[in-house]
Amino acid sequence: MRNLLWPTLSRIKQLAKRGFIRREAAFSGYREHRISIPLIEGLPDSELRRLNQLLPWNAFVVDSSGRRFGNWTNSTKRNKPQELPDYRIAELQKRLPELSESSVLELGCFEGIHTVALCQHSKKVVAVDARVEHIAKTIIRCAFFGLCPTVGYWNLEEECPSHLDIQCDVLHHVGVLYHLRHPVDHLNFVLPNIRKLLMLDTHIAAENATLHQDNHSDQGVKFFKYREAGREAPFAGMEDYAKWLRLEDLIRVIEENGFSDIEIAENRLERNGPRVLIFAKRKNPQ
Repeated sequence: MRNLLWPTLSRIKQLAKRGFIRREAAFSGYREHRISIPLIEGLPDSELRRLNQLLPWNAFVVDSSGRRFGNWTNSTKRNKPQELPDYRIAELQKRLPELSESSVLELGCFEGIHTVALCQHSKKVVAVDARVEHIAKTIIRCAFFGLCPTVGYWNLEEECPSHLDIQCDVLHHVGVLYHLRHPVDHLNFVLPNIRKLLMLDTHIAAENATLHQDNHSDQGVKFFKYREAGREAPFAGMEDYAKWLRLEDLIRVIEENGFSDIEIAENRLERNGPRVLIFAKRKNPQ
C-alpha cells in the first residue's frame, strides 16, 4: 500500500511549479550576458552560494566570471542569465535621450534587474512592489551593484501610501497592468503624475476573446477576465483574477490622460496571449 504521506509525482510537479519545491540552477559556467559586478566578484564561491540561498530568487544575472547571482524559477522559466540592460530600456533611451537627467517610477520591481539598469541610465529611481520579498531582493540586488534607489511597498490594487511620491518624468510599467483587477482606474490615478514619457508593456485581450463588463469600476470598459494565482505565486497578480483590456480602450485611456505620439513598438503573440509594448509622450511636458 502506498504511503499516504508520500506525495504523488503529479503533486510534486504541482508543488514545484508553484515554487514550494526549489532546485538550484547551475552555479557557474554561463557565457551569455556576463557583466561586471565588483561587489559580487569580491565574494568567494562559498559566500555567493550562501547569498543565492538567502532569498527565494526567481531570476538571475551573472558576473564577469559567469557565476550566478540569484536563481532561476525552474528549468523552463527564467532559466537563463537575464540581459542587463533589458532591450526595452535601450529602446526607452532612444525615445528619451535625456533619460540620464530624468526621474523614473518603476511599478512592479520584481527582483531588481530592471531597477539596476534604470539606476545606471537615469538620475533617480523610485521602485515599488506588492511583495515584501521582492522589495528585499531588489534592495539587495541594487546594493551589490553599488546602487541605492528608493524602494518601497505599494500594492497597486490599493491606495498609494501617503509617504510615497510618485511624481516623475518617466513611468516604467512592464509586466504589471495585466495582473490588475482595476487597470483603468489604476492608469487614471498614476498617469497624471508622469511628466514626460510612458513605457507600458502588457498583455491585452485577444480579438476573439469573450469579454465581460463591470459597470462599477474601470469606466465600464469591457475586458477579458484572466485567472490569477494570487499572492503566493511570484509572477501572478495579488487577486484571483485580472482584467485584460482591448488595445483600442487602452490607447483611449492613455490619450485621455494627456499623452500623444503613441507608438505601438511591439505587438507580439506570447504563450498566454497577445502583448504590446507602448511608448507615449505627454502632449505638453511638465
